Amino acid sequence: MDPKLINDCVHCGFCLPTCPTYALWGEEMDSPRGRIHLMQQHVEGTPITPEMAGHFDACLGCMACVTACPSGVQYDRLIELTRVEVERHHVRPPQERAVRGIVFSLFPYPRRLRLLRPTMWLAERMAPFLARVHPSLGAMATLAPHVEHRQRLPRVVHARGERRAVVGMLTGCVQREFFPQVNAATARVLALEGCDVVIPPEQGCCGALSVHSGLDAQAKRLARGTVRVFERAGVDTVVVNAAGCGSTMKEYAELLGHEPAFRVMDLSEYLAELGPVAKRHPLPLTVAYHDACHLAHAQGVRAQPRELLRGIPELELREIPESAICCGSAGTYNLLQPQAARDLGDRKAAAVATTGADLLVSANPGCTMQIAAAVRRGGADIRVAHTAEVLDASLRGVTL
Repeated sequence: MDPKLINDCVHCGFCLPTCPTYALWGEEMDSPRGRIHLMQQHVEGTPITPEMAGHFDACLGCMACVTACPSGVQYDRLIELTRVEVERHHVRPPQERAVRGIVFSLFPYPRRLRLLRPTMWLAERMAPFLARVHPSLGAMATLAPHVEHRQRLPRVVHARGERRAVVGMLTGCVQREFFPQVNAATARVLALEGCDVVIPPEQGCCGALSVHSGLDAQAKRLARGTVRVFERAGVDTVVVNAAGCGSTMKEYAELLGHEPAFRVMDLSEYLAELGPVAKRHPLPLTVAYHDACHLAHAQGVRAQPRELLRGIPELELREIPESAICCGSAGTYNLLQPQAARDLGDRKAAAVATTGADLLVSANPGCTMQIAAAVRRGGADIRVAHTAEVLDASLRGVTL
């Protein structure tokens, strides 16, 4: 941990109302400035105790405090460095180690996730039993989406009409295996807007889940593999449709010590920069747009997705109250801290319900699963889709 980064915090308290865990519990040590105080204690020689590790683990890493901070504190960097320290020096209880072992030997590996697909229909029935075994296992079952048939994408999806650009596309892990329709829609939208889309089949996990959880060696190994694949593909831009992945890939220079030979852009960010050429067909829908934390706070991408949605005829965009408060997904947070995540998910679902929208639009697979599960618990009836799916339906003139 860098003492200079720690000393940037003047403990003003502007972060408090934006912090989800402080909003839940009102506990100073579960606020950003409280956690920074604990970081300072560790730097000054205090070993990481189980209590300290618990406060660090309880942080969602949502970066809302980074947006709110008037002093420019790099809390995102601080919590990532701190979690590396926790994983190096803190000995977790055996059951906790076992659960984390399952999560991090499964979710960063698409082929292993693929083995779960045939059993997904059982998840809802098994959830009560698994929750009795361990809350994290119950959370995994509760969050499981209804998976569509796998859609194989070619190595290259060619531009429709005049070619305006060539881009790479990250397919991801959870996105690829649990939301294949989102990747297919992303490729079609880019092609309809005049892009050749290069989709290397050998790509794997970008390392985001590992970075956010302090697994430094695994994160670097996965990141190097991703860089190698896209540099070999020869693209100068990689388009990402998952907020957490995009946030991590934009920080590869910090993680790996050198800049990749390509830039990384979120899908909405790239499309807004490229500018529309394809005809938009009407979609008579009321839509509530959810700001994924790693898109809005970590990447600063807020206006672009709204601009794209407002460009669709007959679509009405509605804002969600408390939009800056995390939904509780936060990578693997809803698996490792299931009760806090559930409380935040229910809070987000209630906020979504006040909009009266027909459709909730999210730009991150974790958020989609988290909010959809909370909506189901609340008995509400609202569909959830990715920004790419909405654009795809409008460009092709089909219903969503």
